[in-house]
Amino acid sequence: MPINSRAIEILLVEDNPGDVNLTRLALADREINVHLSVVADGVEAMNFLHRHGEYRQAIHPDLILLDWNLPRKDGREVLVEIRADERLQRIPVVVLTTSQAEEDILKAYNLHANCYITKPVDFDRFVQIIQSIEDFWFTIVQLPSE
Repeated sequence: MPINSRAIEILLVEDNPGDVNLTRLALADREINVHLSVVADGVEAMNFLHRHGEYRQAIHPDLILLDWNLPRKDGREVLVEIRADERLQRIPVVVLTTSQAEEDILKAYNLHANCYITKPVDFDRFVQIIQSIEDFWFTIVQLPSE
């Protein structure tokens, strides 16, 4: 089913409840129909993506917003696993994190993240960035259907 005829599926991998709420607010009341699934750590992210356990009915995401610093399995490990899996490797992954460290940025791109964005602390700027991500990936870019 083409993306524009159904809800856009975004998987947010984020352990900070405040950032989860900000992301939900940023995606609300937009023209694009978005369904946001949230998991709090890297282990849950991989269970979601592989449809294991409680995620057996999970929908294949069109985009992954991945925090870099996660409990149990960090964003680096998650990105390595996603890119190594033929069924997952085409899903765009946006690293969305507080880290501005050059080594983290280089690592993300070396692991084939689609982009790396540092989370702003300002609410309005955070909302603007989330909405820009949504606009770019779902109104400008053409994604494969599977």
